[in-house]
Amino acid sequence: MQLTNAEEQVMKFIWKLEKAYMKNILDEFPEPKPATTTVSTLLKRMIDKGFVGYNQHGSNREYYPLVKKADYFSRNFNLLIKDFFNNSTSQFASFFTNETKLSLSELEELKRLVEKKIENQQKQK
Repeated sequence: MQLTNAEEQVMKFIWKLEKAYMKNILDEFPEPKPATTTVSTLLKRMIDKGFVGYNQHGSNREYYPLVKKADYFSRNFNLLIKDFFNNSTSQFASFFTNETKLSLSELEELKRLVEKKIENQQKQK
């Protein structure tokens, strides 16, 4: 299941804060801040989707993430590769390296990360 852009923005705040009351979430928004009812509606939908849980403290709810940030972005990244690059990581890599105008140092860092990953996988064999 996917989050809308507005839900994703709230989710980013919850990941950042780890646990948050409505006031904490509203404080994260830049001005002009959305209405409390808007954020409340987003949170309800996110709870229904299984992304956010809460603990009730009197009349207040303390919200917390049920999905790890890395898991969410990994899943969405894999869907992006599947949907836009015919499930081909090499097509994605070609697009990424050609279209993002990476500097030489960024390309070298990317190469270092790939080489390290290859080395780690070879050790696991």
